[in-house]
Amino acid sequence: MDTTKITTTREHVLVTGAGGYIGSVLVPVLLAEGHSVIAVDRFFFGPAPAPAPGLEVVREDTRFLPRHLFKGVTRVIDLAAVSNDPTGAHYPDSTWAINHRARLRTARLAREAGVDHYMLPSSCSVYGFNPSCVDESSVPAPQTDYARANLAAERDILPLADTDFHVTVLRLATVFGLSPRMRFDLAINAMSRDGWKQQTVRLMRDGSQRRPFIHVRDVTEAFARMLAMPSSVLNKHIINVGSEALNIALRDVAMTVSQQLSRTCGTTVSTAFYGSADSRSYEVRFDRLRQLLGWLPGTSVATGVEEIVDALENGRTSDGPETIRLDWYRHIEQSAAQNTDLVMHGSLLRHPDDARPAAGQETPDTVSVLAGALR
Repeated sequence: MDTTKITTTREHVLVTGAGGYIGSVLVPVLLAEGHSVIAVDRFFFGPAPAPAPGLEVVREDTRFLPRHLFKGVTRVIDLAAVSNDPTGAHYPDSTWAINHRARLRTARLAREAGVDHYMLPSSCSVYGFNPSCVDESSVPAPQTDYARANLAAERDILPLADTDFHVTVLRLATVFGLSPRMRFDLAINAMSRDGWKQQTVRLMRDGSQRRPFIHVRDVTEAFARMLAMPSSVLNKHIINVGSEALNIALRDVAMTVSQQLSRTCGTTVSTAFYGSADSRSYEVRFDRLRQLLGWLPGTSVATGVEEIVDALENGRTSDGPETIRLDWYRHIEQSAAQNTDLVMHGSLLRHPDDARPAAGQETPDTVSVLAGALR
């Protein structure tokens, strides 16, 4: 990562979801820059990171974080979430409990503990379907429980911000690229795996739907740059995180993936459609990111594909069941008797207290939510 323009202030950072796809890339970067890190995760997808100077590992469910964990913390990066639309559709109650209420509770605990800055990684999927190019002032149109729960978290957490407690919402573009906790249920990663394994790149019909994309390393650089800035500059901002150069129609992504695979592997790679027409399509502007950080991400789709294929070819990553989040959650639920070490607070992912809000009640009043969440 290029850090030549970053002047680092040493922070004590609590990262939830530290063992996940983004978190497992982010935590080593933060440690290398001299920050101390509390890495919080259930570690469903692999073991906790090895001991390292400045690192404290906490195995905990974000629905039950204790108050004392926030003592001395200066920044919170709240990555923990049910992480995509299919998983959100299968576990709607837990998606709302984790992506909305648990993050609201975490933000409130951080505020009470005197944390300076809370960062909420949300998603550009809140824009849902929009034929225009959208920015942070555009009206969201979320299409799924995953997106609606993220938007509810944004709307309930931002009002907690004041002159002492700074809140920033980051709407991330669709992430791709190699990670120690690899995911092959993300569009570019899945296309890369399918093309490498089956010589066919699969994409959801009809391919005209547009998305913004961002490499996982660029996500971590965005966080690192924000940690190096006065948090007051970022306070109360919603920031789209990505680049206009990577606003791409899925059929064009598939073409790029196919061409890169053909060059890398020396074989002909075709494309094929699957599923019904995708209702999610949005093109996003990133002017605010450019203005605030003086930076835009630049890692190309071709670079990401090349890295993934090279790692698959050389055995540095696998496409095992843990790389598809919904499949893995189902697996560990079905084999709970063999996964007793993953059970916390009497459950794996689902919990008896999880409850999906009734229609029209997706963004309840902050005070009433907190009264229940902080029992």
